[in-house]
Amino acid sequence: MDLSFVRVPAATNVCVIVSLAIGLLLPVALLVIWAVKANTKMISALWGAGCFVVFALIIEALVHRLVLQVTGTEFFTSFPFYPIYGGLAAGIFEECGRYIVMRFIMKKKPGKKESIMFGIGHGGIESIILVGIPYISNIAMIAILNTGNGNVLMTGMDEATKTAFFNQISPLWLSPSVLFLAAGFERIFAITFHICASYIVYRAVSGSKPVLLILAIALHALMDGVMVVIQRFSGSTVVVEAFLGVYAIVMAIFTVRAYLNEAPASEMST
Repeated sequence: MDLSFVRVPAATNVCVIVSLAIGLLLPVALLVIWAVKANTKMISALWGAGCFVVFALIIEALVHRLVLQVTGTEFFTSFPFYPIYGGLAAGIFEECGRYIVMRFIMKKKPGKKESIMFGIGHGGIESIILVGIPYISNIAMIAILNTGNGNVLMTGMDEATKTAFFNQISPLWLSPSVLFLAAGFERIFAITFHICASYIVYRAVSGSKPVLLILAIALHALMDGVMVVIQRFSGSTVVVEAFLGVYAIVMAIFTVRAYLNEAPASEMST
């Protein structure tokens, strides 16, 4: 298995760089812009980031592992169990996590400006973890492959490990370049969703309206579940991202209207 002759297309390289820039720089840009525009502190973004790490990456992941052990891989990944379970799990853990943090953990309960910052932190850390960090690795991998030194990557590996590694990185030169660009656009839409969901949960907290928490859970579950269904039946990443884009835009429109029309009295402070 020889990687010395493998070259990654220039278009793929460009798409990876663009997605990397979005994954890393967009969250930072949003934090700075909103902190200045809304005159609010970034501590709420840290709460949002911590919420994602604890409730999505740790607690939700542990539950997934337990459910997988109970059901088995075949049933866990089956249709329609996986899209229903996956969507509900994401909605319940992330939205209830937002609610718990905003209501019971944050020293100063958020106002509407802070809820937006919370959403930027939540979606931003997800962007950095899911796209930013992996795409730094992709950039390094592409640089090594395109200089003809690909075999260095497999130094010390046995044949089975080499085969697995080859299959893992082969999408870099076999997949359409646009797929790597899709990851960046997905982060734009995902961050938009997290900002909107954080605002909805904030309204649930500030107005003592549990129905809004249920709404946030339902919207999150619907989004994730439908994305899985679309991917299964269309097999097209472009179609999935188009759905996510429309979904995020519609949510943003309603959220902006609600934000602008919110009465100042509903702001919470301690």
